[in-house]
Amino acid sequence: MIKKLIFALSFLVAITVFGQKKNDVQSVTYAAEKLRSAMISGEKPALESLIVPELTYGHSGGHIDDAKEFVEKLVSKKSDFLTIDITNQNIQIVGNTAIVRHHFYATTADLGKEPGDVTLDILLVWTKVNNDWKLLARQAVKSEKKK
Repeated sequence: MIKKLIFALSFLVAITVFGQKKNDVQSVTYAAEKLRSAMISGEKPALESLIVPELTYGHSGGHIDDAKEFVEKLVSKKSDFLTIDITNQNIQIVGNTAIVRHHFYATTADLGKEPGDVTLDILLVWTKVNNDWKLLARQAVKSEKKK
């Protein structure tokens, strides 16, 4: 009887953990899509709602923005994304942390310059804050081709 009870409880815990991870992957996917849209729109409230104040945002050229600089560049159009396409996204949940890798292809027009293209591979680190996923860190590296 006790063995059956322990087995049943173990089974319920496993189902709950698996279900939570599935929900977390869906929530992170949604947060990443909201970030993509906010980076195109440059809307300050949308951007600020998706990040933590401790954000570290690494560019492929080596510059690192803090949260304030990240938001200011997008709002002012110093960094102006006309389009952003994301492919090959992979999400791994580890406790209250999500590791997201994807390929990033964008058309830019920074400060009104002629449109240009950027092709990057991205690593994002998200942290769960009060049931919401917030961007904690981002690092970009140059990629040779659109994947």
